[in-house]
Amino acid sequence: MTAENESEPVGEHRQQEIYANGMVVDQPPEIPVRFPDLRDAALETLESTARGYLAGGAGSETTMASNRDAFDGYQIVPRLGRDVASRSLSVTPFDKQWPFPVALAPVGVQSILHDDGVLATARAATSLDCPLCVSSVCSVPLERVGNVLEPGTWWFQLYYSSDPAITESLLERAQAAGCGGILITLDVPILGWRERDLKRGYLPFLDGEGIANFTTDPAFRDRLDCDPETNEMAAIQEFLTVFGDPSVKWDALETIRSQTELPVVFKGICHPDDARRALDCGADGVVVSNHGGRQLDRAIPALEALQPVVDAIGDRAAVWFDSGIRSGSDVAIALALGADVVGLGRPYCYGLALAGSDGVEAVYRNVLAELDLTLANAGITDVTALDSTVLKKKP
Repeated sequence: MTAENESEPVGEHRQQEIYANGMVVDQPPEIPVRFPDLRDAALETLESTARGYLAGGAGSETTMASNRDAFDGYQIVPRLGRDVASRSLSVTPFDKQWPFPVALAPVGVQSILHDDGVLATARAATSLDCPLCVSSVCSVPLERVGNVLEPGTWWFQLYYSSDPAITESLLERAQAAGCGGILITLDVPILGWRERDLKRGYLPFLDGEGIANFTTDPAFRDRLDCDPETNEMAAIQEFLTVFGDPSVKWDALETIRSQTELPVVFKGICHPDDARRALDCGADGVVVSNHGGRQLDRAIPALEALQPVVDAIGDRAAVWFDSGIRSGSDVAIALALGADVVGLGRPYCYGLALAGSDGVEAVYRNVLAELDLTLANAGITDVTALDSTVLKKKP
């Protein structure tokens, strides 16, 4: 799949493909179209540990539920009598042309979902011509992922380590591997209380999953008494020691900003003052997110934080959004509330669990198709024209 132009509507093409397969060759979609069906089918294929890790959230999972309730609080007001035969989905964050406003958000430890893990997701991103943000916690080194992706088209998610030398080394490696931007995750100062994982006593890192970027990193290996290949458990324990830093403050983030000329965005912003502070540190953008409800139970829905953040920083920086996106109409709502681009997370991971790269691609194409058809049926021809006037808040 490549970026269709305005004469080749994404929505109609995807619809027609599905209908033709179903009616002509009696082949309904292998990857379920409805999100609940997609989720349930994927979870059935996974071990109970992986199932809980992927589907679960913090505490009683109130934040996860609130993320969805926030979307349900909005309705789209369609306008009629407009020529919507041609539509544009392209956006230009960071002065670069993106064919679509939907990116594949960083999700760690994809190896517990599919044997090919993030490499399958990277292959799908290349085929789809969509941006992918690669997580720090992969089970293969970031260089291998970068080899699958076009230079400059992908981002690297960086967790600030308690050892600044590791942070700097990962940053240097990501740049050398061809990433086009750095996304610094701030909303995991310490791992949240995740009851599904605690119920099973399961943490994938203790199985050696998701730590390859560290065990292959020279600054990390300098901390070890022996190679990780010789004593994996010692390396795992050291990873748990240095992963993340609950004491990190804004001045440390300014240092990271000074270490790269790539675009830098700060992820996890839910307060306007934090958005302003991020820009003061030199951020080129912020990601409004509550980590998909995985970190802080009873946090505000990310969608409620979006418009106040947009109002606080205006057009001074790009605003990404994730947390709770399940459909193309969800994407439309987030864009209408001021997001420049939207991150898709759990849905594509369910596709990955079901069918690897093909599953990721199918889920993304379905979301994009629904976004395109939502625009048309709302009377809008350009995704950048979405704004709050398109929406009505439920009473």
